[in-house]
Amino acid sequence: MAATALPSKRELAGARLVEITRPRLNKYIPHVPTERQQVGLLLQSSEILYGGAAGGGKTDWLAMGALQYVDVHKYAALLLRRTYQQASKADAIIPRLHEWLQPTDAHWDGLNSTWRFPSKATLEIGHCQFEKDKYNFQGGQYQFVGFDELTQFTLSQYTYLFSRTRRLEGNAKVPIRHWAGSNPGGEGHVWVRDMFLVQKEPDRVFLPARLHDNPYLDAEEYIKSLSHLDPTTRAQLLEGDWEVRDKGSLFDRDWFEIVKAAPASRRTIRAWDLAAINPRKQKKAKAASVDGDYISGCLMSEHDGVFYIEDIRRKRTTPSGIRQMLKQSATLDGKATTIWIEQEPGSSGVIVIDTYVRLLVGWNVRGQPPSGDKIVRAAPLSAQAEAGNVKLVEGPWNRAFLEEMELIGTESAAFDDQCDSASLSFSKLAEHIQVRGGVAA
Repeated sequence: MAATALPSKRELAGARLVEITRPRLNKYIPHVPTERQQVGLLLQSSEILYGGAAGGGKTDWLAMGALQYVDVHKYAALLLRRTYQQASKADAIIPRLHEWLQPTDAHWDGLNSTWRFPSKATLEIGHCQFEKDKYNFQGGQYQFVGFDELTQFTLSQYTYLFSRTRRLEGNAKVPIRHWAGSNPGGEGHVWVRDMFLVQKEPDRVFLPARLHDNPYLDAEEYIKSLSHLDPTTRAQLLEGDWEVRDKGSLFDRDWFEIVKAAPASRRTIRAWDLAAINPRKQKKAKAASVDGDYISGCLMSEHDGVFYIEDIRRKRTTPSGIRQMLKQSATLDGKATTIWIEQEPGSSGVIVIDTYVRLLVGWNVRGQPPSGDKIVRAAPLSAQAEAGNVKLVEGPWNRAFLEEMELIGTESAAFDDQCDSASLSFSKLAEHIQVRGGVAA
């Protein structure tokens, strides 16, 4: 096998390579690594994101990385997809490993979704479909954790698995590795891009791989297939472009000036989009199950016809977590801040509002039934933002807020909770302006 042609210094900034020119391979890896895969297997960085474009050989690279040390006594590796169904699909990680390992002396333990090797090493296949599923690995100890399609996972799922890695007792030569392969797009696009392409960490590397890096694929036919996609998805999958995103017509991030603080004299409202759970179903809901929509609370103020988004509280949480979140936010905002909560239709919505009115005794708490389409409700805020009348107070939430607002109205808009809470805050402040004879609304 010829020595690998290394990527550019820019691509491997901060990366560490072993002093040999061939990666560690064994009889359980029948696949001959491509040049780009060889580079990835030679890297000694504990965190690597491989890929970008589709067809770069991400899944094979992860499988080879996980198998590199299965000849070592009691080595343990874990490969993850977001759902088990994704891992089981044709050409996904489970059938790929069966193709590679069935002819060997490795044994498939179907009950535990684990390959077992004569060395007593293990390679487990897992999933994290729900946020709480990360705790399924609480008792595990791994030297390799690999995420296939990382942008489909949440940040907390990724970071939690760091608690499950341990140095292999008696063999310090086996490295601790958290590797991932992914294309741009998906629920985790922003945090993955920021972590691997924006933030600079000495032991964290992004290794781009594109279609032309994988000689095993018919590139011409694959490009024809991708040509049927929309321009944004095509750029993400063909070029591995992490910056291109769908952009709606309702909001543009450039409309929102970021300021250090709001004026001292102002009227404030905190509006909540709770993604409420019907109280009758709360008892049946598992406390640890916090998937689904985010809870979002937007603190907005107004001064002389200019609106200031001062803070966004956003979280996936349980019913008890919602109560804690509202109580803490109300305490920090102060009793001069009116609290509005989007009220679900019917009697269940009335019960929910009554619950929070009782919880927040001493605050001005109101329910607001939604009226009309979400896009229609957001249009007045859009108009004021385009006119330069909506400012953001500088804070760590700014980036996620702008990312969501630009996607409103597109198929890529996975969430709209921040937009909903901001629209409700704005509408209530605008009503106050109309009452006092203003024209901003």
